[in-house]
Amino acid sequence: MDANKLRIMVTGASGLLGRAVVKEVESRGHTVIGTAFSRASDKLVKLDLSNEEAVSDFLTKHQPQAIIHCAAEKRPDVAESNQAAVEQLNAQVPGYLAQQAKKLDAFFVYISTDYVFDGTKPPYQVDDQPNPLNFYGRTKLAGEKAVLAANKQAAILRVPVLYGEAKDSKESAVNVLVDLVRDPSDAKVDAVQARFPTCTDDVARVLVDMTEVSVGSAGEHISGIFHFTAKEELTKYQMCQVFAQILKLKDLNGITPITEKPKEPVATRPDNCQLSTEALEEVGINTSCVPFCQWWSNYLQA
Repeated sequence: MDANKLRIMVTGASGLLGRAVVKEVESRGHTVIGTAFSRASDKLVKLDLSNEEAVSDFLTKHQPQAIIHCAAEKRPDVAESNQAAVEQLNAQVPGYLAQQAKKLDAFFVYISTDYVFDGTKPPYQVDDQPNPLNFYGRTKLAGEKAVLAANKQAAILRVPVLYGEAKDSKESAVNVLVDLVRDPSDAKVDAVQARFPTCTDDVARVLVDMTEVSVGSAGEHISGIFHFTAKEELTKYQMCQVFAQILKLKDLNGITPITEKPKEPVATRPDNCQLSTEALEEVGINTSCVPFCQWWSNYLQA
Protein backbone atom coordinates (compact mmCIF):
# COMPACT_ATOMS: atom_id res chain seq x y z
CA MET A 1 0.00 0.00 0.00
CA ASP A 2 1.12 3.57 -0.76
CA ALA A 3 2.60 5.03 2.42
CA ASN A 4 0.41 8.11 1.97
CA LYS A 5 -2.76 6.09 1.43
CA LEU A 6 -4.66 5.50 4.65
CA ARG A 7 -7.35 3.05 5.75
CA ILE A 8 -10.02 5.22 7.34
CA MET A 9 -13.12 3.85 9.04
CA VAL A 10 -16.18 6.10 8.97
CA THR A 11 -19.09 5.24 11.25
CA GLY A 12 -22.53 6.60 10.44
CA ALA A 13 -21.41 6.63 6.81
CA SER A 14 -24.98 6.65 5.51
CA GLY A 15 -25.86 9.89 7.31
CA LEU A 16 -25.67 13.51 6.20
CA LEU A 17 -22.17 14.12 7.57
CA GLY A 18 -20.96 10.56 7.09
CA ARG A 19 -21.63 10.64 3.35
CA ALA A 20 -19.66 13.87 3.02
CA VAL A 21 -16.75 12.37 4.96
CA VAL A 22 -16.74 9.24 2.78
CA LYS A 23 -16.70 11.42 -0.34
CA GLU A 24 -13.81 13.51 1.02
CA VAL A 25 -11.79 10.45 2.06
CA GLU A 26 -12.21 8.87 -1.37
CA SER A 27 -11.40 12.11 -3.20
CA ARG A 28 -7.98 12.12 -1.52
CA GLY A 29 -7.19 8.58 -2.59
CA HIS A 30 -7.55 6.91 0.79
CA THR A 31 -9.36 3.63 1.43
CA VAL A 32 -12.66 4.15 3.20
CA ILE A 33 -14.27 1.53 5.42
CA GLY A 34 -17.80 2.80 5.84
CA THR A 35 -20.25 1.38 8.36
CA ALA A 36 -23.95 1.97 8.89
CA PHE A 37 -26.82 0.19 10.57
CA SER A 38 -30.36 1.14 9.58
CA ARG A 39 -29.27 2.39 6.14
CA ALA A 40 -26.49 -0.03 5.22
CA SER A 41 -25.94 -0.57 1.48
CA ASP A 42 -23.67 -2.48 -0.89
CA LYS A 43 -20.82 -0.03 -0.28
CA LEU A 44 -21.34 0.16 3.48
CA VAL A 45 -20.91 -2.60 6.04
CA LYS A 46 -23.81 -3.14 8.42
CA LEU A 47 -22.43 -2.90 11.94
CA ASP A 48 -24.25 -2.60 15.25
CA LEU A 49 -21.97 -0.30 17.23
CA SER A 50 -23.67 -1.30 20.48
CA ASN A 51 -22.45 -4.89 19.98
CA GLU A 52 -18.94 -4.71 21.42
CA GLU A 53 -17.95 -8.18 20.24
CA ALA A 54 -19.03 -7.40 16.67
CA VAL A 55 -17.16 -4.10 16.75
CA SER A 56 -14.00 -5.74 18.08
CA ASP A 57 -14.13 -8.44 15.39
CA PHE A 58 -14.70 -5.81 12.69
CA LEU A 59 -11.74 -3.73 13.79
CA THR A 60 -9.48 -6.77 14.05
CA LYS A 61 -10.41 -7.74 10.50
CA HIS A 62 -10.08 -4.31 8.86
CA GLN A 63 -7.27 -2.74 10.94
CA PRO A 64 -8.13 0.91 10.22
CA GLN A 65 -5.44 3.52 10.78
CA ALA A 66 -8.07 6.08 11.73
CA ILE A 67 -11.69 6.10 12.87
CA ILE A 68 -13.93 9.09 12.17
CA HIS A 69 -16.95 8.53 14.40
CA CYS A 70 -19.98 10.25 12.85
CA ALA A 71 -22.71 7.87 14.08
CA ALA A 72 -25.03 9.47 16.64
CA GLU A 73 -28.59 10.47 17.37
CA LYS A 74 -28.42 14.15 16.43
CA ARG A 75 -32.06 15.20 16.90
CA PRO A 76 -32.57 16.80 20.34
CA ASP A 77 -36.33 16.21 20.43
CA VAL A 78 -35.90 12.52 19.53
CA ALA A 79 -33.24 12.20 22.22
CA GLU A 80 -35.65 13.49 24.86
CA SER A 81 -38.21 10.80 24.04
CA ASN A 82 -35.85 7.84 23.53
CA GLN A 83 -33.31 8.34 26.27
CA ALA A 84 -32.02 4.81 26.91
CA ALA A 85 -31.09 4.11 23.29
CA VAL A 86 -29.63 7.59 22.78
CA GLU A 87 -27.58 7.31 25.98
CA GLN A 88 -26.02 4.12 24.66
CA LEU A 89 -25.29 5.44 21.15
CA ASN A 90 -24.13 8.94 22.07
CA ALA A 91 -22.45 8.36 25.43
CA GLN A 92 -21.34 4.73 25.74
CA VAL A 93 -20.41 3.63 22.21
CA PRO A 94 -17.84 6.43 21.66
CA GLY A 95 -15.83 5.42 24.72
CA TYR A 96 -15.62 1.80 23.62
CA LEU A 97 -14.61 2.78 20.08
CA ALA A 98 -11.94 5.12 21.42
CA GLN A 99 -10.60 2.32 23.61
CA GLN A 100 -10.43 -0.06 20.65
CA ALA A 101 -8.74 2.60 18.52
CA LYS A 102 -6.06 2.94 21.18
CA LYS A 103 -5.40 -0.81 21.03
CA LEU A 104 -4.95 -0.53 17.26
CA ASP A 105 -2.82 2.61 17.56
CA ALA A 106 -5.41 4.22 15.27
CA PHE A 107 -6.30 7.92 15.29
CA PHE A 108 -9.81 8.48 16.69
CA VAL A 109 -11.96 11.57 16.23
CA TYR A 110 -15.41 11.98 17.79
CA ILE A 111 -17.97 14.44 16.45
CA SER A 112 -19.61 16.43 19.22
CA THR A 113 -21.86 19.47 19.33
CA ASP A 114 -22.12 23.13 20.31
CA TYR A 115 -25.09 22.05 22.45
CA VAL A 116 -22.69 21.06 25.24
CA PHE A 117 -22.90 24.78 26.10
CA ASP A 118 -25.84 26.76 27.51
CA GLY A 119 -25.57 29.64 25.04
CA THR A 120 -25.16 32.42 27.60
CA LYS A 121 -21.50 33.43 27.05
CA PRO A 122 -20.44 33.08 23.40
CA PRO A 123 -18.08 32.76 21.68
CA TYR A 124 -16.98 29.54 23.37
CA GLN A 125 -13.36 28.42 23.62
CA VAL A 126 -12.52 24.72 23.81
CA ASP A 127 -11.75 24.93 27.53
CA ASP A 128 -14.90 26.84 28.53
CA GLN A 129 -17.15 25.07 31.03
CA PRO A 130 -19.89 23.01 29.35
CA ASN A 131 -23.44 23.28 30.65
CA PRO A 132 -25.85 21.44 28.30
CA LEU A 133 -29.51 22.43 28.51
CA ASN A 134 -31.01 19.27 27.02
CA PHE A 135 -30.58 15.51 27.14
CA TYR A 136 -28.95 15.39 23.70
CA GLY A 137 -26.24 17.81 24.82
CA ARG A 138 -25.71 15.86 28.04
CA THR A 139 -25.21 12.59 26.14
CA LYS A 140 -22.72 14.16 23.76
CA LEU A 141 -20.78 15.65 26.67
CA ALA A 142 -20.78 12.25 28.36
CA GLY A 143 -19.47 10.81 25.10
CA GLU A 144 -16.63 13.34 25.08
CA LYS A 145 -15.64 12.41 28.62
CA ALA A 146 -15.78 8.69 27.83
CA VAL A 147 -13.59 9.16 24.75
CA LEU A 148 -10.88 11.13 26.53
CA ALA A 149 -10.93 8.80 29.54
CA ALA A 150 -10.37 5.81 27.26
CA ASN A 151 -7.90 7.39 24.85
CA LYS A 152 -5.81 10.47 25.67
CA GLN A 153 -4.66 10.66 22.04
CA ALA A 154 -8.22 10.97 20.69
CA ALA A 155 -9.62 14.16 19.21
CA ILE A 156 -13.06 15.70 19.61
CA LEU A 157 -14.55 18.10 17.08
CA ARG A 158 -17.55 20.13 18.23
CA VAL A 159 -19.71 21.47 15.41
CA PRO A 160 -22.99 23.44 15.15
CA VAL A 161 -26.11 22.67 13.10
CA LEU A 162 -25.12 21.16 9.75
CA TYR A 163 -26.50 21.27 6.22
CA GLY A 164 -25.47 19.57 2.99
CA GLU A 165 -26.55 17.29 0.17
CA ALA A 166 -29.48 15.48 1.77
CA LYS A 167 -31.24 12.34 0.60
CA ASP A 168 -34.16 13.50 2.73
CA SER A 169 -34.51 17.11 3.86
CA LYS A 170 -35.37 15.84 7.36
CA GLU A 171 -31.72 14.81 7.76
CA SER A 172 -30.94 18.43 8.61
CA ALA A 173 -32.71 21.09 10.66
CA VAL A 174 -31.52 23.52 7.98
CA ASN A 175 -32.45 21.57 4.84
CA VAL A 176 -35.95 20.97 6.14
CA LEU A 177 -36.58 24.72 6.16
CA VAL A 178 -36.48 24.75 2.36
CA ASP A 179 -39.60 22.59 2.35
CA LEU A 180 -41.33 25.08 4.63
CA VAL A 181 -40.45 27.98 2.35
CA ARG A 182 -41.76 26.14 -0.69
CA ASP A 183 -44.95 25.05 1.08
CA PRO A 184 -45.36 27.14 4.24
CA SER A 185 -48.86 26.04 5.30
CA ASP A 186 -48.96 28.22 8.44
CA ALA A 187 -45.51 27.22 9.71
CA LYS A 188 -43.93 28.86 12.75
CA VAL A 189 -40.15 29.34 12.73
CA ASP A 190 -37.75 30.54 15.43
CA ALA A 191 -36.54 34.11 14.96
CA VAL A 192 -34.56 34.52 18.19
CA GLN A 193 -31.93 31.83 18.66
CA ALA A 194 -28.66 32.44 16.81
CA ARG A 195 -27.39 29.59 14.68
CA PHE A 196 -24.18 29.15 12.72
CA PRO A 197 -25.15 26.69 9.96
CA THR A 198 -22.11 24.87 8.62
CA CYS A 199 -21.73 22.82 5.45
CA THR A 200 -20.93 19.12 5.81
CA ASP A 201 -18.38 19.42 2.98
CA ASP A 202 -16.35 21.84 5.11
CA VAL A 203 -16.64 19.66 8.22
CA ALA A 204 -15.54 16.63 6.19
CA ARG A 205 -12.51 18.53 4.89
CA VAL A 206 -11.49 19.48 8.43
CA LEU A 207 -11.94 15.93 9.73
CA VAL A 208 -9.77 14.45 6.97
CA ASP A 209 -7.19 17.21 7.42
CA MET A 210 -6.99 16.32 11.12
CA THR A 211 -6.66 12.65 10.23
CA GLU A 212 -3.91 13.15 7.65
CA VAL A 213 -1.89 15.29 10.06
CA SER A 214 -2.25 12.76 12.87
CA VAL A 215 -1.55 9.60 10.87
CA GLY A 216 0.85 11.07 8.32
CA SER A 217 4.62 10.80 8.24
CA ALA A 218 5.21 14.28 9.72
CA GLY A 219 5.06 12.85 13.21
CA GLU A 220 2.50 15.39 14.38
CA HIS A 221 -0.64 14.37 16.24
CA ILE A 222 -3.82 16.27 16.95
CA SER A 223 -5.55 15.38 20.19
CA GLY A 224 -8.00 16.96 22.61
CA ILE A 225 -11.02 19.17 21.99
CA PHE A 226 -11.49 21.43 18.97
CA HIS A 227 -14.26 23.61 17.56
CA PHE A 228 -15.27 24.14 13.94
CA THR A 229 -18.04 26.38 12.68
CA ALA A 230 -19.07 28.76 9.96
CA LYS A 231 -18.97 32.41 11.01
CA GLU A 232 -22.34 33.56 9.61
CA GLU A 233 -24.99 34.08 12.30
CA LEU A 234 -28.58 33.36 11.27
CA THR A 235 -31.84 32.53 12.99
CA LYS A 236 -33.98 29.87 11.36
CA TYR A 237 -36.32 32.60 10.15
CA GLN A 238 -33.41 34.42 8.52
CA MET A 239 -32.41 31.18 6.81
CA CYS A 240 -35.94 30.99 5.41
CA GLN A 241 -35.54 34.52 4.10
CA VAL A 242 -32.35 33.49 2.30
CA PHE A 243 -34.10 30.50 0.75
CA ALA A 244 -37.03 32.65 -0.37
CA GLN A 245 -34.62 35.04 -2.08
CA ILE A 246 -32.81 32.21 -3.87
CA LEU A 247 -36.11 30.66 -4.96
CA LYS A 248 -37.29 34.10 -6.13
CA LEU A 249 -40.31 34.12 -3.85
CA LYS A 250 -41.70 37.56 -3.09
CA ASP A 251 -42.32 37.00 0.59
CA LEU A 252 -42.68 34.46 3.39
CA ASN A 253 -46.45 34.49 3.62
CA GLY A 254 -47.52 31.50 5.68
CA ILE A 255 -44.38 31.46 7.85
CA THR A 256 -44.69 33.21 11.20
CA PRO A 257 -41.53 34.23 13.07
CA ILE A 258 -41.48 33.02 16.68
CA THR A 259 -40.02 35.64 18.99
CA GLU A 260 -40.37 33.68 22.23
CA LYS A 261 -38.67 30.47 23.33
CA PRO A 262 -40.77 27.37 22.59
CA LYS A 263 -42.15 25.54 25.59
CA GLU A 264 -41.85 21.84 26.38
CA PRO A 265 -42.16 19.05 25.30
CA VAL A 266 -39.47 19.97 22.75
CA ALA A 267 -35.88 19.96 23.96
CA THR A 268 -34.62 23.28 25.30
CA ARG A 269 -32.28 25.02 22.86
CA PRO A 270 -29.54 27.47 23.87
CA ASP A 271 -29.73 31.03 22.51
CA ASN A 272 -26.24 31.41 21.07
CA CYS A 273 -23.53 28.73 21.13
CA GLN A 274 -21.09 30.39 18.76
CA LEU A 275 -17.83 28.42 18.78
CA SER A 276 -14.33 29.83 18.55
CA THR A 277 -12.11 28.05 16.00
CA GLU A 278 -8.84 29.35 17.47
CA ALA A 279 -7.64 25.95 18.69
CA LEU A 280 -7.96 24.42 15.21
CA GLU A 281 -6.17 27.36 13.63
CA GLU A 282 -3.33 27.03 16.13
CA VAL A 283 -2.61 23.49 14.89
CA GLY A 284 -2.64 24.64 11.27
CA ILE A 285 -6.08 23.45 10.15
CA ASN A 286 -7.90 25.52 7.51
CA THR A 287 -11.16 26.79 9.05
CA SER A 288 -12.61 28.53 5.99
CA CYS A 289 -16.25 27.83 5.08
CA VAL A 290 -18.38 28.22 1.99
CA PRO A 291 -20.77 31.20 2.30
CA PHE A 292 -24.28 30.06 3.23
CA CYS A 293 -26.06 31.86 0.40
CA GLN A 294 -23.49 30.75 -2.18
CA TRP A 295 -23.79 27.05 -1.34
CA TRP A 296 -27.57 27.12 -1.27
CA SER A 297 -27.78 29.10 -4.51
CA ASN A 298 -25.71 26.46 -6.27
CA TYR A 299 -27.61 23.59 -4.64
CA LEU A 300 -31.15 24.85 -5.23
CA GLN A 301 -30.49 26.04 -8.76
CA ALA A 302 -28.63 22.94 -9.91
